[in-house]
Amino acid sequence: MSVIVAAGALALPTACGGTSDSMAGHQKVGSSAPAITATGASPSAAFNDADVTFARMMIPHHEQAVDMADLAATRASDPEIKELAAKIKAEQDPEIRTMRGWLTEWGKPESDPEGHMGHGMPGMMSAQDMKKLEAAKGKRFDKLFTEQMIAHHKGAIEMARTEQADGSNPQAKELAKTIETTQQTEVEQLRKILDRL
Repeated sequence: MSVIVAAGALALPTACGGTSDSMAGHQKVGSSAPAITATGASPSAAFNDADVTFARMMIPHHEQAVDMADLAATRASDPEIKELAAKIKAEQDPEIRTMRGWLTEWGKPESDPEGHMGHGMPGMMSAQDMKKLEAAKGKRFDKLFTEQMIAHHKGAIEMARTEQADGSNPQAKELAKTIETTQQTEVEQLRKILDRL
């Protein structure tokens, strides 16, 4: 989904004199926060520590999934894996930009000043795991990629569920819900791929 299109679609009724109430149930996941300022309330005010943690952790988590997907383009031998990897990249790249935008609006740095990022983040692959994936090709790559992406997605689903339970920003919670649904579907597809490899 295009962030620009979604934001433009939300901004149009506001520019034409519509109210934010008429659009309340129609927020697009990738929309940027400035598109819902018709009430005059700052979107920056509606967030808590859980929202910040979600964005800070999900950005590098998504970046690693995109790196894995990039490897599949040249190393995978299975056409379904190549197709799914391209889909993962297409979904997660815009989500990274959206979450970076939120952190900027909230006045929060992308990295945790306490230095806790990357430690205990569910589903993140180690540098050694990534090296193994980079070194693999063909059927070996297909199997490794599938196993590792299942674990990676499960970690993202766990973080998304935490955000839905503990977050307060409606856009962040909506994105978390989308991540959970999308990646759960992809886990099921990946399991079927693994079964036939």
